[in-house]
Amino acid sequence: MDRQTLIAEIFRKQSFLCIGLDTEPSRLPQPLQGQVDGVFEFNRRIIDATRDLCVAYKPNLAFYEARGAEGWRDFERTIQYIGSEHFIIADAKRGDIGNTSRLYAEAFFLRLPCDAVTVSPYMGADSVAPFLTFEGKWAVVLAITSNPGSADFQERRLVLTGAPLWERVIEQGKQWGTPDNLMFVVGATHPHVFTRVRAIAPEHFLLVPGIGTQGGDLETVCRHALTPQAGLLVSVSRSVLYASSNEDFAEAARAEAKRLQEQMAHFLQAVTVTG
Repeated sequence: MDRQTLIAEIFRKQSFLCIGLDTEPSRLPQPLQGQVDGVFEFNRRIIDATRDLCVAYKPNLAFYEARGAEGWRDFERTIQYIGSEHFIIADAKRGDIGNTSRLYAEAFFLRLPCDAVTVSPYMGADSVAPFLTFEGKWAVVLAITSNPGSADFQERRLVLTGAPLWERVIEQGKQWGTPDNLMFVVGATHPHVFTRVRAIAPEHFLLVPGIGTQGGDLETVCRHALTPQAGLLVSVSRSVLYASSNEDFAEAARAEAKRLQEQMAHFLQAVTVTG
């Protein structure tokens, strides 16, 4: 999915919600516990309940890889079930020497119909470049993540400039790709960084985790990072997936997604009016 299509979908649906499909077998509702197709059936019902409220889905590979061949089967079936009308992010956090990254990119972009892959920039330009060679596909580069451990490296200040490392990642990442094929991960748990992020990268999309269970605030993110072309995909996982642990889990997921979508519509309308 290219940039203009993504933007059009955001404004058509009045939503920049990305639902993370981080499905844990141990947290499935009782009727699905122990079923051979329990994970896929859970994903299917979540997707059916939220299709009209979100523009993207983001399955995290760890929740599927940990289950071996059966997990990969559920991942592939989930990707195929989502279809082409939603932006699909493989949350794989890949990034290796060039020929290895090329094979990772082929796996997600050619074998599977994913639109984007999360990528670690730690190994530099040649580890990210292969993800940027596929038309209509995206690399989502980790800049400042939502976890507490992000402070260990990402917020460390460089000796020469005094700027935090995450700023260098964004400045360098802009040289690798364009607003048409590269996004940055910026966690909502760091509300103080969004103004600076937008000063460095005013046109790039940001994938923003950390809203909901991790405590990030949607209004703060939107106030400092929403642009006239939206420029945001806000990722929410557990607070939607596990809004209920009972048989009504899909209805509860829809209600939470709807609550978020309505807030997003309000912010988008304000941008449309002022932009």
